[in-house]
Amino acid sequence: MDVLKRLQELELVVVTGKGGVGKSVVTAALGRLLAARGRKVLLFEVDPRENLHQLLDTQPSGGEIINASPRLYLQHIEPRELIDDLVREKLKVKLLVNRVLASPVHRHFTEGAPGLKESAVFGRALRMVEGHGPRILRRPDVVILDAPATGHGVSWLAAPQLVADVVRSGPIGHMAELISAFLGDPSRFGVVVVTTAEEMPVEESLELISALDERFDREPEAVIANALYPALDEDDESGDPATTLWRDRRAINVTQLERLDASWAGPLAEIPLLPIDPGPAHVGAIARRIETQLRSA
Repeated sequence: MDVLKRLQELELVVVTGKGGVGKSVVTAALGRLLAARGRKVLLFEVDPRENLHQLLDTQPSGGEIINASPRLYLQHIEPRELIDDLVREKLKVKLLVNRVLASPVHRHFTEGAPGLKESAVFGRALRMVEGHGPRILRRPDVVILDAPATGHGVSWLAAPQLVADVVRSGPIGHMAELISAFLGDPSRFGVVVVTTAEEMPVEESLELISALDERFDREPEAVIANALYPALDEDDESGDPATTLWRDRRAINVTQLERLDASWAGPLAEIPLLPIDPGPAHVGAIARRIETQLRSA
């Protein structure tokens, strides 16, 4: 199937990769690309630094859903708050809600229970695509999650099943089972891996691809190699230090792309460094590059 068509038919796309490779700008670019194709897109961000609003030139989300452009929305979410919202939804009685939320047992449980926060994030995505969102965006067509760095990527995806295995009853156990089924459905959920063509990011990306195959019997929808040094004029022999440095970085990129290509036979988009300040213009340029690259993948 055409990669772009595949992405626009999914309900949840998780964008992951090593820290510093440009996950947030790729998340924003994918959102812009799918919105331009007529999909209502909600970008989820869990990083406390809230980068997406700067890339899309909107006000900070602060937990609210912000309309960034036609059919494109973003929301910063705090996993702990999502768990508290679940308590409010299930208990309903204000006195009981306040007692539970103020309880040290509840605080220790929500902070220490393995996989609970991750499951809460996926649970919110599931509720949104099933039509339980607020008035501003009752039901997005697709949620794109700007996920934590690769080292946590597999644990994030495994979290709902871990919770379902441990908590077998009650609202949390039921929620975890529903989320596990959601993430196990390839017609609804997919992963995009972002890397740079450097040794460690490529190594982590290949490990993630292998783990997805071994643990979930899945492959990424695509791998995006971001911030590549473009080739220089081969006739330039000026010996300028900046030119020499550029050539060295380009040579590293070529070597690592070859390494990636040898192990990954799926769609690969190569995105060059662009002389554009971070913001909507940069996001738009990367979206166009991704579209071109994935069309030819």
